This record gives sequence, C-alpha cells and structure tokens, in this order.
Amino acid sequence: MMTQCPSNRPHCNLPAILLPVMILALALPALHAQDAPSTQTPPQQTTPSSQDNSGPQTDNGTIILKKKKDADEPPPPAAPAEPKVKNPNNETFSLRVDVPIVNLDVNVILDKTHQFVPGLKANNFVVLEDGVEQQVTSLRTTQAPITAVMLLEFAANSYYFINDMQNASYTFFQSLRPDDYIAVVTYDLRTHILTDFTNNKQIVGQAISSLVIPGFSDTDLFDALYETLDRTSRIEGRKYIILIGTGRDTFSKITLDKILAKIKATPNVTIFTIGTGAFIRELADAQGAMGGIQRLNYLQAENQMRTFASMTGGLSFNPLFQGALPDIFAQINDSIRNEYVITYRPTNNHNDGTYRKVKVLLVDGEGKPLRMQDEKGKPVKYSVIARDGYYAKPPVE
Repeated sequence: MMTQCPSNRPHCNLPAILLPVMILALALPALHAQDAPSTQTPPQQTTPSSQDNSGPQTDNGTIILKKKKDADEPPPPAAPAEPKVKNPNNETFSLRVDVPIVNLDVNVILDKTHQFVPGLKANNFVVLEDGVEQQVTSLRTTQAPITAVMLLEFAANSYYFINDMQNASYTFFQSLRPDDYIAVVTYDLRTHILTDFTNNKQIVGQAISSLVIPGFSDTDLFDALYETLDRTSRIEGRKYIILIGTGRDTFSKITLDKILAKIKATPNVTIFTIGTGAFIRELADAQGAMGGIQRLNYLQAENQMRTFASMTGGLSFNPLFQGALPDIFAQINDSIRNEYVITYRPTNNHNDGTYRKVKVLLVDGEGKPLRMQDEKGKPVKYSVIARDGYYAKPPVE
C-alpha cells in the first residue's frame, strides 16, 4: 500500500513523478529487443514437441515409431494354397503320394481250341515278381486292341487263290476297331509293304483294293515270314501275324528249319493262318485233275501253316467256303482281344530303373495249381499268356 507524502515536503513528490519515466526507460530495451529480429533472417520454427515433450506428437516423428510398432507385432498368417485335411489324430500330411502300381495284361486260353477262359477271380491268380509273390489288388476283364500284320500271298498262280485271299482280308478288315493298328504286306518272289502300321481303316482298305494284277507266280513264303518276324520283333507288346495264303514255298533262301528256329526265337508274336484255294483243290482232286505230287505239295503247305500257328499259340483254318470266314475271324478276335488286367502294388517300390521279371500262375481255392476239365470230365490244358517283365521307373534326378 503506497503512503502519501506530507504537503509541507514538496520534494517528496519528485519520485512519484519520475517513477513512470523510469518504468518507461526500463521497458524500452525490451521493446527494442522484440522489434530487432524483423531485420534478420527468421529463425527456424520449432515444433511444440521440441519445446515441450509432454505436448501432442506430430507427423514428423511417427514414421519411426510406426515401424518399430509394426516390427513388434507378429506377421499375419499366410493363406493356405489348398485346404488341409486333418486325420483323427489332428495331424496334417502331404497330399503327394508316389506309390508304384503295375497293370498286367494276362490272357488265359485253352491249348486245343484257343478259346478265352472267362470267369476267373482275383484269388485264382498268383503273380510272382522276381520270385516274390505279390498281392493282387484288382482284376477286371477287358478287350485289348490288336497290333497285327496281314501277310498276304499275292502271286500269279490262280485267280481262285487271289479271290479267296481278298475275301479273307476284307473280312478281317471289316472286324477292325478304331484303336487297332494294322500293317499290310504281300509276297510273291519278293516282300512288298503296302502300308505300315496304321489305325486308319481307309488306308488299309485302299491297300487291299490295290491288289489287282500280280507280278510273279513264285511264292517265297519263308523269306516273307522271316522278314515280317524280324520287323515285328522291334515292336513292344504282343503282336499278331494274320497269314493268308496257300502255304506253298517255291524259291525262298530261308529253309524250313531256319524259319522254324526264327519263330521260336521271336517272343510275343502269335501267328494265325488261313488257307486259300481249299475248295478249288478239293474240286480238282475229285475230278482227277490233280496229280499225286501236286496234292502232296498242298498237303505239306497246309501242315506248314498249321505248324506256324501251333508253335506260337495261334489258330489255323482252311475253309472250303467263304461263308465260314466271319465265324473264323470272330473266333480269332475272341482269342486275341479278351484278356484279364491284373493290378498290384509291387513289394519292391524302389524307383531304380531295373527290370523286374514277372510270372503269372493259376491256382484254386486251396492254393494248388488250377485244373480245368471239359463237360465230360476230361482234363483240359490251358496257357497263361503275359509279359515276362517290366522296367521300374528311373530314379528322380
């Protein structure tokens, strides 16, 4: 609280008058200090965060903080490429399964009639791979395609022989299916390949239709059959030769013994033979127009054709009339098309690229060799035809 100076002391009023002047004098330096920065470069503005750490944060310092925050959080789980299936034990397994499976084509035919034996069950088959018995997982019956060579005798010896050959080849040609592969080869003095293996029925039909005018009268059957066996041996799988002709051989370089040895040495080939000219020969023999030597030659030719077929498990026919051809080829188709397909998983599941030997046996319910008999109770012999082995998959590189 301010005290008032007495009136009888005028000098006491001087400090009261000078007080505002002194206050103004003290304030002028401060005002001058505030006006001075206007003539200099403005200083860098500072953010509130640099002046006061307790204030709100701005965007200048949030990038580093956000990265640190993101690094502390666990990454989101990746979406699975495919659904996972859990087993009862809540364990997840890979979907890739690499288990070798073998499909084995097996044909069971009667030795005498060469008919297909139907009605066999999976427990009737025993599969041995390298001597080790395998477990058959499935068995089905199917009709397999044909890979065959029609070997036709086309020589200038008799019109009736050519006519019979063409009728027989046309009948077989009509029985073909889209997945059958057929080659057409003719022979006289030489062997002529009309068409290579094809499943085009039009090409096969054109090849047969081109057989109009023969060139030579010689029939070198042994040479032609030897060359055909040599070519078919380079083809994998089972092959068939449909030999249509008289069976006579005139000037072959190959002898009968050599062609028989060639047949034995050629695996997976079955020969079916159809004789031509049987009716005209029977007619000539009945009229006495055929001599003894000529008759003997044709009998020997028929026996050779029959031998070629029997050595390979095929059939031999010598029809008198052309009307028998449809039934003949139906029997041939039944013999070579029907087969069993056996599926098993080998005990040796290593992919080492090695060759595995396979053998198929037939057993009864007690595990003994299966016995077959006809209607009269007589035992019937049969053959089991299957490939002798396969190559395992090579190792994965």
